Amino acid sequence: MDTPFTILAIGDIVGKPGRNAVRDLLPALRERFNVDFVIANGENAAGGNGLTSALMEEFLALGIDVVTTGNHVWDNKDVEKIIDIEPRLLRPGNYPEGVAGRGHGIYQAGARGVRVCVANLMGRVHMAPLDCPFRAFDRIFLDVSGKADILIVDFHAEATSEKRAFGWYADGRASAVFGTHTHVQTADEEIQPGGTAYITDIGMSGSFNSVIGMDREKSVLRFLRQTKIKYDVATGDERLCGAVFRFSNEGRAVSVERIMLVK
Repeated sequence: MDTPFTILAIGDIVGKPGRNAVRDLLPALRERFNVDFVIANGENAAGGNGLTSALMEEFLALGIDVVTTGNHVWDNKDVEKIIDIEPRLLRPGNYPEGVAGRGHGIYQAGARGVRVCVANLMGRVHMAPLDCPFRAFDRIFLDVSGKADILIVDFHAEATSEKRAFGWYADGRASAVFGTHTHVQTADEEIQPGGTAYITDIGMSGSFNSVIGMDREKSVLRFLRQTKIKYDVATGDERLCGAVFRFSNEGRAVSVERIMLVK
């Protein structure tokens, strides 16, 4: 690689507003940052919960190279049609053995032939009690060592402390670690001492006229009444959030830049 290799990571795509923002803003982002590879978290793409085979096709048609997920991966049963046969769709790699799908993959990036490993892991604090994501990362790292030029991790987790701890744990082994799930972008992007790019959460792509992408009035009522109220995807003020990572010939992070664009 004579010039830095650039990866764009797009934060949780929430419903149609998120899909619209990605559709309309991605082409300009590609040109502006000279993007070589695109990762997007798509677990909220289908009406705010889950992913469908049709939406996966839509994302691939937009030029997204890999779609990651998280705790909502199984919310729409249609995803079961493709999760075992579509290598560009990932679910958290620390699900127990025998669960359908895959938690990481290695992908060739265009004419440059860069081998990009994307790994998807999920935290356990205030989340489902999955296998240990730290030890799962150890296994992935050993599996892909010598086979990939860049290793980038979508760490889908609730707790900032768990994300930060994982970032330090992976420093010097992962090329980059970015967090998803909270839908709120953090301002802590950095290159860690071992050369790993890190940001706690890259935010969401969807309506900001909302509470983390969902109808704000229903969200407020849920807190006021402490009863179960069905969420609806919000509309208006559509934005795309994410981060741009650049890497050297050796796969070490050169820079990380968080982005938020208004449609």
